Amino acid sequence: MAASQSSINSLVEKFVIPDNHQGSDYFALLRELVNGRNDNAANSENRQLWQEGIDRVYALLDNEMRSRKTQPLNPVKFGTSGWRGLLGKDLFVKSVAQVTMAITELYCGDISTELRQALGVDTLAEARQRGCVLGFDNRFGGELLAASVADVLTGAGFIVHYAGESSTGVLSAALLEVAGAFSINLTPSHNPLEYGGFKFNAADGGPAAKVITDRITANAGRIIDNNLLPSALPRPELIKKIEALASWQNFVRQGVNFHKLDYDQIIDAFFNNESLAVAIDSVHGASRIHIGPLFKGRSCERLITIRDNVDPTFGGIAPEPSAANMNLVCEALAARSEPLKLGMVIDPDGDRIRFTDGLADIEMNKFGAAAYHYLHEHKKLSGLVAKSVATSNFANAIAAGLGEEVFESRVGFKEFKPVIGRALVYFEESDGISIIGHTPEKDAYIGLLLALDMTLSLNKPLSIYIKELEEQFGAFHPDRASIEVSLKGKELLDGLAKLEKYREGSTILVNNKELVIAKVIDIDGRKMILEDDSWLMIRPSGTEPKVRFYVEARTADSRQDLFNTARHLLTESGILD
Repeated sequence: MAASQSSINSLVEKFVIPDNHQGSDYFALLRELVNGRNDNAANSENRQLWQEGIDRVYALLDNEMRSRKTQPLNPVKFGTSGWRGLLGKDLFVKSVAQVTMAITELYCGDISTELRQALGVDTLAEARQRGCVLGFDNRFGGELLAASVADVLTGAGFIVHYAGESSTGVLSAALLEVAGAFSINLTPSHNPLEYGGFKFNAADGGPAAKVITDRITANAGRIIDNNLLPSALPRPELIKKIEALASWQNFVRQGVNFHKLDYDQIIDAFFNNESLAVAIDSVHGASRIHIGPLFKGRSCERLITIRDNVDPTFGGIAPEPSAANMNLVCEALAARSEPLKLGMVIDPDGDRIRFTDGLADIEMNKFGAAAYHYLHEHKKLSGLVAKSVATSNFANAIAAGLGEEVFESRVGFKEFKPVIGRALVYFEESDGISIIGHTPEKDAYIGLLLALDMTLSLNKPLSIYIKELEEQFGAFHPDRASIEVSLKGKELLDGLAKLEKYREGSTILVNNKELVIAKVIDIDGRKMILEDDSWLMIRPSGTEPKVRFYVEARTADSRQDLFNTARHLLTESGILD
């Protein structure tokens, strides 16, 4: 034990400069301390020592978040899913208050017709009365930052419907249930432990349109540059606590005529069917507080919850739905004897989900397409399917076979707005999904309910159902990768523009074979669909100095050939050496 304490003290001396938040590296220290904690057995005295070290570092971070008076380390920018940055350096009490001021300004003065339509609110008085649904995920400091938001909003006369810790999809449903003007969720989604985030949804419950996020970014920049601060005192009497998950449950029940998912019937069917075991890994995120109520407060040994305790460090892992993070779920299902199995990993703010049936890993590329077929053929619904352009063409093949249309969009759930109410399913390869009659926000819980209904109704593992669909509509093998590049900004875009010479009808070399480009989609990077229905897509990352590759081959072994071609194209364009 003395050795552990000495190791902890040495690490603190290495990463912490006393009374100097700026010069200290709290998150590098946290990672070391988490590793030390993980090396010791649960409930051991040594493990408790390492945990106490973690707690002390978080106390320092808390002080930094409360006391920082300078500007954020990086400029505030609202992108596809809001604003993300480092806790204590970018997101802290003052900066979050200033960004909230930027949001209140959206509703002040002469609102343009375009902005008013995007907001779904006509006047400041209406926005104040309808109010904001406010929540946060399990990140450290969530409650502290939410209090900063509430202080600014109530001081400006806005009602705050306070949900506390919750998920993105639940807050979206609650926003629609209470007819609020907007929602704010303090979350960076699946980013690692050092990140914080700020999501804004307008009155329609979906991710904000570009006209809104551009205005928030501009307002925030001006407020921060001029060091403006709220002048009005908070009005706590305007805070109304709500049970957001109950709103989600009511919303799903009310949408049953659209999506045909009978929430109560599905949950009851699970408890009445002893042939199915379910394992859910919350990765310590907000879903850990929702799984029990989602299953109506009932329990049985066939419902297994994993990583359902409080831990803002996520045990040191990247808390994303991924094949690597599915290990604990697979182990839990392997120990069960039931013939049907369903497992899932949910990210911290509950807007992404990935599945397994104990036989195979089931990524959203395949689950989203299968869910579309299920709603169309087994629930007897008609309508198109919506997917991001980087998502597998498996859904395209199914839609073509069913005589339905496909809507392909840029990355970002807000891009699905034109087909909300018409598409049966809209999903992204990055594990986000929603369905007709539900919110226009990606929601892991509706994915959970859908997968549960599919498994119970079809009475077969999901991977078997998907295999049957592949036999009928063709097999598709998607994959993705990224590579760091030295070019950025205009130089990078100019380099990528050289790919425009690869047009429909031209050829590219794949594994020493010339293939004709049958179609090009350039709404989000450049997607080149080849004559054999394989494709490759190249786009710059919106948040990192990287170029992302998305490929889809007709055989599993051919994916690497497409990656090689993509890298060759970047080298030819001068982006890679």
